[in-house]
Amino acid sequence: MSTDASSGEIAASSSAFAGGGASVGTGGSGGAATGAGGSSGDGGGAAEPLPPCPSFGGPALQGLVLNTSIKEASGLAASRKNPSVLYVHNDSGDSPRVFAMNSMGGYLATYAFGGAKATDWEDIAVGPGPTAGESYLYVGDIGDNGESRDDVRIYRVAEPKVDAGVMLATLTLDAVETFTFVYPDGPHNAETLLVDPLTGDVHIVVKDGGGTSPVFRAKAPLSSSGKTTLKQIASFAFGQDPLPGGKSTTGGDISPDGSLVAVRTYTSAFAWRRAKGATIEDALKTAPCKIPISAGGQGETLGFAADGKGYFSLNEGTFQPLNFYAKK
Repeated sequence: MSTDASSGEIAASSSAFAGGGASVGTGGSGGAATGAGGSSGDGGGAAEPLPPCPSFGGPALQGLVLNTSIKEASGLAASRKNPSVLYVHNDSGDSPRVFAMNSMGGYLATYAFGGAKATDWEDIAVGPGPTAGESYLYVGDIGDNGESRDDVRIYRVAEPKVDAGVMLATLTLDAVETFTFVYPDGPHNAETLLVDPLTGDVHIVVKDGGGTSPVFRAKAPLSSSGKTTLKQIASFAFGQDPLPGGKSTTGGDISPDGSLVAVRTYTSAFAWRRAKGATIEDALKTAPCKIPISAGGQGETLGFAADGKGYFSLNEGTFQPLNFYAKK
């Protein structure tokens, strides 16, 4: 949960460029494509040239979220197992649970994470895991407004089958795995969790009122034993060119085919193109592409559709509009 923006308000702050890690490309938003280069030490091969920046329409209203239990939507992700199903969770203050709804905002079911805690859940992703061919839910308990947490956690569990016969029920997901992480340079507040659909690597994008947002990674396979130290792979300065607009990052996602990495703020959103054979670290070194996002209210979610043909967004508050941005 943000301390620099309350419900219905947009944060405003200043920005400074962070040193270390990969820097953003020098091209402007939506500028000419550049090559992603080869591997950056993560095992990737030589990358192919980048495609042009993608174009998206919207926001197009899909429906209103009528479930009043969803009142501070902080994360949104599309199911890979259940057609037209989206997962949403609340910000801090709720129990460890996610809500399943359809692509028009209609409530389907609630899934409690057995054995998990909800200190400050901030984002959700769907990605691969230990069993080939199975999709998994990843929830990032990564919020730390006071930057005082000794560690942060990510929970993972196999995606449930959303059964039409148990609609509106609350079910418990067992066999939830807990992964504990520490930053190499001390605590950070974060609201963006990204899971690479190609490798299973997890990435956390820091939220900072000044706009400085380092990106940290934990490589798959993740270990549930002890604490894993994250590695910084990039750093960005939101709120100034080539990332103008909002300064505080609030959510993001990686497209199902792994070709786009999207990060949003309260008022702006950007996508980085990933060439075939490139890593996420490679992609984040390229010029960002500005993509549309609804700037009204307190927006903390962005999730790609399961078919990759667009993405959804949802703001905090009850009876919020669910918007879709179709790829042109």
